[in-house]
Amino acid sequence: MKVNDNAAHAVVDARGVSRVFAMPAGPVVAVREVTLQICGGDHVAVRGPSGCGKSTLLHILGCVDAPSSGTLLFDNQDVSGLSDARRSRLRLRHIGFVFQRFFLLPMLTASENVELPLSEAGVGKKERQQRTRELLEYVGLASRADHRPSQLSGGEMQRVAIARALANRPRLLLADEPTGELDESTGAQIATLLDRVNRDGTALVIVTHDSTLASRAARVLLMRDGRIEGEQRR
Repeated sequence: MKVNDNAAHAVVDARGVSRVFAMPAGPVVAVREVTLQICGGDHVAVRGPSGCGKSTLLHILGCVDAPSSGTLLFDNQDVSGLSDARRSRLRLRHIGFVFQRFFLLPMLTASENVELPLSEAGVGKKERQQRTRELLEYVGLASRADHRPSQLSGGEMQRVAIARALANRPRLLLADEPTGELDESTGAQIATLLDRVNRDGTALVIVTHDSTLASRAARVLLMRDGRIEGEQRR
């Protein structure tokens, strides 16, 4: 159902969302009544102590997990109650993910890893191959297309992961500690690449403990105990 209000411009719009996990010792509230809009072209960093709910919030915004309460809109449509299958289709076509540990398939080459989500989306072979070449060129790894992850450095693996996340031209890119496994110099290279992705029009939300990475964002959200306690704008 379309929602006609001032959130129409938002890529993703969380309205009072909470996430409660049932545990043997009692329910654990990971996210508490968060209201947040991410608009096209936004560059947002989420910071806070470990266990404050940052990654859970990212999973909700990315439709990996559904909120226990509240409403989540994506492209102005209520997606709070979508089935797992429909959330999966939404993620495949509109949302990209970058993780701390890359999660590349070790038996596939860099090119094959990037091509995989295109194949899952039903893109034809010729178009898949062209898009994959474009993306590896974009992240500076055209010469490494036939290398497997074990033959790549950590920074190269993360660049392949970013190319894979961009394969289906997502409107929203979510990154969970994207420099956490990298040295300072390599992390700076990844941060520069993510800046470029954002400048090229993709909304970007990064969960990070890295103050230097967070300082590059236009908006920095501060989380504690499942809530957004503050926001800094640049």
